[in-house]
Amino acid sequence: MPDPMQLLRQIGDFAAANPGVVLSSLRVHVELSAIALLIAGALCIPLGVWTSRHAVGTPVVGVVTALRAIPSLAVLALMLPLLGLGFLPALVALVLLACPPILINTDLGYRGVDGALKEAAVGMGMRPPQVLGRVETPLALPVILAGIRTATVEVIASATLAAFIGGGGLGDLIVQGLQVDNTGELLLGAACVGLLALFAEGVLNAVTRLVSAMQLREA
Repeated sequence: MPDPMQLLRQIGDFAAANPGVVLSSLRVHVELSAIALLIAGALCIPLGVWTSRHAVGTPVVGVVTALRAIPSLAVLALMLPLLGLGFLPALVALVLLACPPILINTDLGYRGVDGALKEAAVGMGMRPPQVLGRVETPLALPVILAGIRTATVEVIASATLAAFIGGGGLGDLIVQGLQVDNTGELLLGAACVGLLALFAEGVLNAVTRLVSAMQLREA
């Protein structure tokens, strides 16, 4: 059984000897994940609002739900013949992976708003954009944030596989560590991915709790 202290020393030795490599890989991983999530949110939150209001939205969400069954590596591999190697194909693949949970939860969040509340808002003289912004969106926000949280963890984990198509990121440390049998490099890459995912989930959990607490105070 490997000695945990020896493994920690190997991780520390590699990090101390290659700080530039580690920071560069971390920066690319964060950029790749953040940009993919921003694009997916910009596309799927408005789309989720639309699907929640139209009958055709149900089959659209159903198709997107079915797409979640496609493995992350398969989505990344599909980008190779279309866009080749590099940051862009990895980004496109991660956007596709981030879209389903954001769209599904946005649709659920807006569908779950009580119709009586919307009717009351209209009765008070609110226009449809005001009902959307001041009534529906605050109520749907916790569900939307849950979808963003799920997408964030999935994207951070899947971005590791971007190394296989030249996308860079912390996956480079894992792949390189496997190739040259450098346990410290491999474990450092894996640990950074895990800590990054936990940090992002913790931040989004805190934001979700804050939003829910604010809604309770206003109720």
